[in-house]
Amino acid sequence: MEIVFTLSIVVLALILFIAECFPPDTTAIIIAVILMISGLVTPEEGIAGFGNSATITVMAMFILSAGITRTGALQLMRDWLMKWGGKTPNQQIFVIGIIVGPITAIINNTAVVAMFLPMVEEWSKKQNISSSKLLIPLSYSTILGGMLTLVGTSTNVLASGLSQQLGYKEFGLFEFSKLGIITFLIGLSYLVIIAPQLLPNRKPRASGSLGEDYELKDYVSEVIITPRSSLVGQTLRQSGIQRKFDLDVLEIIHNDTHFPQPLADKIISVGDILLVRGNKDDLLKIKDEKGIEILADVKFNGENIEEEINTGQEKTAEILILSNSRLIGSTLKDLRFRQRYNVTVLAIRRGQELVRERLGKVPLRFGDLLLVQGPKQSFIGLQTTREMLVLEERDIETIRQDKAWSALAIIIGVIALTAANILPILVSSLLGVLMMIITRCLKPGEIYGSVRWDVIFLLAGLLPLGTAMNKSGTTQWLAENLVNLGGNLSGYWVLTFFFLITSILTEILSNNASVVLMLPVAVQVAQTLNLNPYAFMFAVTFAASNSFTTPIGYQTNTMVYSPGGYRFLDFVRVGAPLNLLMVIIVPILIMWLYGI
Repeated sequence: MEIVFTLSIVVLALILFIAECFPPDTTAIIIAVILMISGLVTPEEGIAGFGNSATITVMAMFILSAGITRTGALQLMRDWLMKWGGKTPNQQIFVIGIIVGPITAIINNTAVVAMFLPMVEEWSKKQNISSSKLLIPLSYSTILGGMLTLVGTSTNVLASGLSQQLGYKEFGLFEFSKLGIITFLIGLSYLVIIAPQLLPNRKPRASGSLGEDYELKDYVSEVIITPRSSLVGQTLRQSGIQRKFDLDVLEIIHNDTHFPQPLADKIISVGDILLVRGNKDDLLKIKDEKGIEILADVKFNGENIEEEINTGQEKTAEILILSNSRLIGSTLKDLRFRQRYNVTVLAIRRGQELVRERLGKVPLRFGDLLLVQGPKQSFIGLQTTREMLVLEERDIETIRQDKAWSALAIIIGVIALTAANILPILVSSLLGVLMMIITRCLKPGEIYGSVRWDVIFLLAGLLPLGTAMNKSGTTQWLAENLVNLGGNLSGYWVLTFFFLITSILTEILSNNASVVLMLPVAVQVAQTLNLNPYAFMFAVTFAASNSFTTPIGYQTNTMVYSPGGYRFLDFVRVGAPLNLLMVIIVPILIMWLYGI
């Protein structure tokens, strides 16, 4: 009965993950609570994940990555990209891969994509090419690079912790680096030689014009206040037009003087010109009700639309909603977005979908791309928030450049101490965090904002599920039935089976959930068949981190989904052959390098 009940909870977890009823971290905590209430794990076992060495190590690595980001230590890479990037897609993808792959081996891959996304966007504009030709390769290169060392991705660290729980040793820093280097080179070769033929020319930016990309001329207009208008003498707040209609006032022009945000208390006068975001139907209603006139549409012709919006101290930019953002699930209205950040959202891009109406009522999602307009000073504040990523080069004011070399030295020191077996990765990474604070690469208060708490709670919540499966005998039962089904298969085919199943689970769940579910079963099968357990652990770990087929299977894929203007099938077309290549090659390489 314990096995049946445990399997029921596993099925429930799968359903909740797939249906996305709750965020993944919330689902993990729900499962942990159910396990404790049912008695399958003790309360101490239920919360043990929060004190697990893997969880703490991942948390420390997030902070170290933030130290690199805050100091701009990788800004040097921008110059290399601009200088050596090449002119053809093959050369450009090769340079991106060679730069970001090794970096991802020591810095969390989501942090690397966050740093390089604006660089690649800027580079694309200067090279007169579509960013959709480069952003999927950027994401895939960081995924491949994350497998070069233990700390390249949280999945590797989690797998190492599970190995210790199952009675084996933790993975060393370079435990599977030989395999990682070969798969990285194979993957990069695929991206350089084959992927350019499959990548879409989805988002051309020859002119570098956001106005054309977002079709601003269709929903940004100028209206003039006539003498008969009922708005005369009122402030924008008193007029209520932004509350009553689906309308945002971006700027007020009075006697050729441009007044930017905030505008709520600006008194409206006869002859004022209001630059507004809104559809034509709402503008016609305001025209009849409030006595305004809509200026000729001919003024907005794609060439000068951004000039009209970006006058004086105003600017427009794209902002990406990050996976750890507290904005996810809330609407712009709930967040009082304009008041909080002093910018106005003009449109929301979600993959190929472009949302331009009733923006205040749209719940935000991870990966949403917001086109915003506001004072230039407001963007400096946006560049420092952990909620969003501004897709442009950081202003110098937001970077502690004088600490860049200190941050790099700390990262190198952490790696050296671990590689030389002087300190365990847990201790060396925590020492690195302490040094980041002492050297002022990070302020003490910034370390909490640096941590991806959704990942930490996901890890902590999932680990009790692995404990319950082992205690109840579910892992052994699954392993025995798998052995009975495929007992006559060779070691290669059994290894390939686990690689394939884990790959599929990663596409529909998360990489960490796939490792927790599959790694103990794989080890049990290996023991039953007298095969090498480490070979199976490496197969599951690599399969969980090699997710290329969908934009939702891995967070870096979701991050480039909207900025690249991709469609879901773009990832299938480019990623499925790479996934298939890994399914065929990685088990062979594991057998060759580590034995079966």
